[in-house]
Amino acid sequence: MHFGQLIGFFALVVSIYILWQIRQILLLIFAAVVLATVLNQLVQFLQKHRIKRGIAVAITVCFLLIIIASFLIIIIPSLLAQLQQFIKIMPRALERLRFWSDWLQNIIPEQFSENFRVLTFLTQGLQNWLNQLVKNLFSLVSSSLSMILGLLLFLALTIMLLADPLPYRQGFILLFPAFYRRRVDEILSECATSLTGWIKGTLLTMLIIAVLSYIGLLILQVPLPLVNAVLAGLLEFIPNIGPTLSVIPPAVLALSDVPWKAAAVVALYFGIQQVESLVVVPWIMQSQVSLLPAVTLTAVVIFGSFFGFLGVFLAIPLVIVLQIWVKEVLIKDVLNNWHENKQDRAKHTAEVENHAPHSSVENMPAE
Repeated sequence: MHFGQLIGFFALVVSIYILWQIRQILLLIFAAVVLATVLNQLVQFLQKHRIKRGIAVAITVCFLLIIIASFLIIIIPSLLAQLQQFIKIMPRALERLRFWSDWLQNIIPEQFSENFRVLTFLTQGLQNWLNQLVKNLFSLVSSSLSMILGLLLFLALTIMLLADPLPYRQGFILLFPAFYRRRVDEILSECATSLTGWIKGTLLTMLIIAVLSYIGLLILQVPLPLVNAVLAGLLEFIPNIGPTLSVIPPAVLALSDVPWKAAAVVALYFGIQQVESLVVVPWIMQSQVSLLPAVTLTAVVIFGSFFGFLGVFLAIPLVIVLQIWVKEVLIKDVLNNWHENKQDRAKHTAEVENHAPHSSVENMPAE
């Protein structure tokens, strides 16, 4: 390996290491880009009505802040109150669940009782997790402060990108060769359209799931319906895994009240998911990018393993962007034109050989 190649390899390793160390910041930047892309649609809509961009950006940002403030003022107090009740009720609910598990193990034949020991381990794990959550209140507050700082950075980046997105877009396009920059601009526009459609559909789905869950839990008189409904709506952001996890807390709470309510809660959430799959998703699918279920599940697991909690929530937009770039660049521009490029190269080589001078023996003048 030459010295220049060695230096290049070393620089590549150092770059990868630096990028890995700042991966959380890069994810925040990506999240800010996604939100700025979505909000830019509203800004452009206001600009079509002859409103200057600066005023349109201010209106959009104020609208976003009003939504956040309304959520904090209206929802958060009730949510915190019910969350405190949740911490008090959950130990009793887990104890009740453990009691029913032991009762089932006693009346069911021994060869089938192994299946219920998993339930015991689950309740013990939830109990230990809840105890750690209560004991480590200081670390929870510290992480909350870091989350608030990250949220402020996220909002600041979003506003900066939204105020004047053109220089950032042009700077990114300039990283590519001149002949390919127009194509990169088209790919970025497709990414913006797909991300906008996805976030609109996802937010609408989250709202519908939260409202239906709240109404259903109120009818069943399950404790803490607001907390569980908000949790169901938020977890809807995580495909496949989120809806499954959202049924556990209300089912455990229902079991602590009346055992049959746990089955009713599972049936309720199953029915809501069927409504989502058969009614809601087809209704809004026209504005969403098509993703295979196995791809979304794998993406959530992989990005969650590498990037933690933030990676789980950003897994789908990351997959959307990666899918578009792979489809447009690798498939359309490279693989689909592979045979044509190969033929062009062969044709060019043949033309060069035909126009090349003949051998020195043939071109030698006669004596």
